[in-house]
Amino acid sequence: MTETDTLIEPNSKQKKKQSSFEELISKFKAALKTVYHDENDINQMSTSRGIAPEALKKILLTNPHTLLIPREYGGGGGSVKDNLILLSAASYESLPLSLTLGINCALFLQPVIKYGQPEAKAPILDRFVNHQNLGGLMITEPTHGTDALNMKTSWTESPAHYHLKGTKHWAGLTGQANFWLLTARKQTENGLLQRDVDMFVSDNSIASQNIVVEEYFENLGLYQIPYGRNIIDVQIPKNQKLIPHTSGVHMMMDLLHRSRLQFPGMTTGFIHRMLDEGLAHCKQRLVGGKSLFSYDHVQHQLSILQANYTISSALSAVSVEHADIKNDLNGLGFEANIVKTVATDLMQQSAQTLVQLVGAAAYKLTHIAGRGTNDSRPFQIFEGANDILYIQIGESLIKQMKNAKMPNLYAYLKSLKLTSRAAEYFKTELKFDLEQQLQQRKVMELGYIISRIAAMDLVIKMGDKGFRADMINGAVSILGQEIVGKLSSLGFKQATTVVDDYYENSQWLNFI
Repeated sequence: MTETDTLIEPNSKQKKKQSSFEELISKFKAALKTVYHDENDINQMSTSRGIAPEALKKILLTNPHTLLIPREYGGGGGSVKDNLILLSAASYESLPLSLTLGINCALFLQPVIKYGQPEAKAPILDRFVNHQNLGGLMITEPTHGTDALNMKTSWTESPAHYHLKGTKHWAGLTGQANFWLLTARKQTENGLLQRDVDMFVSDNSIASQNIVVEEYFENLGLYQIPYGRNIIDVQIPKNQKLIPHTSGVHMMMDLLHRSRLQFPGMTTGFIHRMLDEGLAHCKQRLVGGKSLFSYDHVQHQLSILQANYTISSALSAVSVEHADIKNDLNGLGFEANIVKTVATDLMQQSAQTLVQLVGAAAYKLTHIAGRGTNDSRPFQIFEGANDILYIQIGESLIKQMKNAKMPNLYAYLKSLKLTSRAAEYFKTELKFDLEQQLQQRKVMELGYIISRIAAMDLVIKMGDKGFRADMINGAVSILGQEIVGKLSSLGFKQATTVVDDYYENSQWLNFI
């Protein structure tokens, strides 16, 4: 029996799973309609800090977070594909809700399921299945954001428990999550911290594990998700420490790479909403006696939105292939960084494009475009700021080319599975030997270019599988134009630096 036959004639077990998932999604969407439209105005809700507990409860009662919990623990045992569909459905209505579910699944449940000790895992997962609990992750510290591996939160061991002390901030669901995954480094007898990172589950319902919120932040955007500064001084039972397969750092990178790969679940639904809003507005808005939809420049803007939706869809498809928790993603940083950076850049571009199409009305928090601009911007920063990730992509490529002894950019990209198809479109522009010692700003440009070539490759391959050709061609055209422009910029030599004492002889009034 072929794969196609299986899809056409699913067996009874597959039918039951499909039916169960479709029932959950149907109930989930119905709950979103009730909470955001029937009982409340989502535009007004989104201007207030936090989400009303009764509203969140109605959504969580559909058990969306059980999709990734194995059946032996009472969950749906669903695949990453099911989770991405759920996140997309949520982000079409509410990006903060989708992020809440994303944090819950990718940053807590998946690592606990994979690395948690059995005696602790069962009661924790039971509270998610039967009591609609939420979980989050604390890594970032006030003095260690990008430099997370040098975190100062420490742990010491006693016969009965682990004692963690430190300060964490910018953890989504601050003060709201029932469980936290805490990262810390072991403190040695001489007071120094070991290099490796360990992870522990903290249960906020137990006094000795309770995390004190010192301050709530007035975050710009994502109003429904609380962020703040947290004081860690907790005693964690021995069985609530995650057990890495190799090292703690590898475990953390496996976690982060898996999370980054699942970003398209959130971005695809959000961009889909931006596209639908843009189309609806431009068709009904009249300017100069004709609809905006008929203007050439507006068509170009809408085509960008449609291309972004197509690209994000292709990223979702590749995420399903890699993000299952059985896979070790520690070494998949190159691919994960590409997916995260492209997906989140497309979110922000899509929101900005819709704002431009709508005009003044979009500069309200109660409008989906204005709200979407603020809500999507942090995605380019958290879980690795995009400019840093582009540098990492560029550095990784340079290292790969050096190890392969292939200095020619086109030749190497043509040999790489991730870029081989798309590289053919830029044979002329890419046929040059890449310098081994590029400025950091040029390494970042290189990473940006590679990420777009890889995205274009994924779009082409999705077209091979039957995704509608006109949308594939549109996305390839938009990406091609951007890649050619960026390649031109890569070849432009410039080494500008900031003038520190700029104030002297720089006041325009002196030169009138």
